[in-house]
Amino acid sequence: MELKRVVVTGFGAITPIGNNAQEYWENLVKGVSGAAPITLFDSTNFKTKFACEVKNFNPLDHFEKKEAKKMDRNTQLGVVAAREAVSHSRIIEDQVDKNRVGVIWGSGIGGLETFETEVLGWAKSEGIPRFNPFFIPKMIADITPGHISMEYGFHGPNYTTVSACASSANALIDAKMLLQLGKADVIVCGGSEAAVTASGMGGFNSMMALSTRNDDYKTASRPFDKDRDGFVLGEGAGCIILEEYEHAKKRGATIYAELAGGGLSADAYHMTAPHPEGLGAYLVMKNCLEDAGLTPNEVDHINMHGTSTPLGDIAESNAIARLLGEHAFDIQINSTKSMTGHLLGAAGVIEAIAALGTILHGIVPPTINHFTDDENIDSRLDFTFNHPVKKDVKIAMSNTFGFGGHNACVLFKKL
Repeated sequence: MELKRVVVTGFGAITPIGNNAQEYWENLVKGVSGAAPITLFDSTNFKTKFACEVKNFNPLDHFEKKEAKKMDRNTQLGVVAAREAVSHSRIIEDQVDKNRVGVIWGSGIGGLETFETEVLGWAKSEGIPRFNPFFIPKMIADITPGHISMEYGFHGPNYTTVSACASSANALIDAKMLLQLGKADVIVCGGSEAAVTASGMGGFNSMMALSTRNDDYKTASRPFDKDRDGFVLGEGAGCIILEEYEHAKKRGATIYAELAGGGLSADAYHMTAPHPEGLGAYLVMKNCLEDAGLTPNEVDHINMHGTSTPLGDIAESNAIARLLGEHAFDIQINSTKSMTGHLLGAAGVIEAIAALGTILHGIVPPTINHFTDDENIDSRLDFTFNHPVKKDVKIAMSNTFGFGGHNACVLFKKL
């Protein structure tokens, strides 16, 4: 059986540095930091008092009040990103067969704010169970693709992938495989996360995973810098419309790139720490290149997972050097988490959109907030520190790794 080709025909985003895909891209190139003091809850007694929140988001600008109350913030953000992507792709105007349109979505946690609110209510209720009837539907991670499908009447494959921070990259790869096998014509895929809550911040703080640079939060997310001290929690959503190539051509769609490769692997090492030699990272990129039928020397750009953690940044850098050899020193690599923070389950898709942008615009956004080289990271690697670099990118990869040792990598090809 010959596998079908898969292309990108639309995308949308709502992020800490832009509430649509165009604004997001423009601020990536400008090197804008999305970090700011937390406004979503009272962080007075928390070790970390800042995060990368979505700015100026009012659900009532997007939903009727009655509908907004049925959705966790995680779902609200997801639906907004999906609407932009669907509009961008023109699949509704072109009257595609909705029975052949799926929705595959990634969330690492799901409706955390809803869970927190309901459990706190129970704790104060003196044992009387008064729970909102929307508690469970709002909380479960798979409700976002459900809402998207209901809004448009999409009857194709519909589910959520959960692999912590790799979730939405897994969604892209699942969608790619289903399209290759002819199980759908179009799949709306992506991810969302809204974990800037007391329990989210408190939980990650207790693991010593977050930066505590409260006095200089704008520069707290500093991947590959010697003085990095943890990631900055972010929130938001991204969506990419994937479509079978011949179907897209037949309807005259604008094709932005081909999703030519997807790789998966496991560290099989530790609950939260990366494999010290970057084994899982090496394998996932190797698998991705093999899936695309390409060699390491053909790669022009890698958007790294690059979370600004002491161990992870070293392991991933070593994996790239091992896989690409001398070619690793000739390409532009970066971490856009230096600007957006870490969007957990939504990280994979918003960073895939950033990688797509390098192909479409011929420019690689910077890794901001670099001050001091880390002697444990090969200085010959070009992390695109502090300034964007113009580059003709034909092949762009994006890495996403999650707690539990889940690794996913996607590869886009210029057409």
